[in-house]
Amino acid sequence: QVQLAESGGGLVQPGGSLRLSCAASGTIFGRNVMSWHRQAPGKQREVVASAFSGGVKTYADSVKGRFTISRDYENTVDLQMNRLKPEDSAVYYCNVRDLTGKGYDYWGQGTQVTVSS
Repeated sequence: QVQLAESGGGLVQPGGSLRLSCAASGTIFGRNVMSWHRQAPGKQREVVASAFSGGVKTYADSVKGRFTISRDYENTVDLQMNRLKPEDSAVYYCNVRDLTGKGYDYWGQGTQVTVSS
């Protein structure tokens, strides 16, 4: 069993920066991807950035160039968010899912990010 805990959310002004962190407890086996997703009120959840166990990183077009995802050997995944916009406001969730057919898909409780003056 894997548990995820997000931290780092808060209120920030447009143009500001925020760093989110997700710590995974338990062992994550095999090829996998750790990702940050977000969901704003009335909108569907969307993937923001992903860090594959093989080293590949991907970003949504809306955040590319502003956000940076990083992952370390302790299975902590961070999301550095720069030049934040009001449309970035959402609950951000950490996710871990396997790429080998084992069927695991873990989610954190989410952390609120609000970008407003």
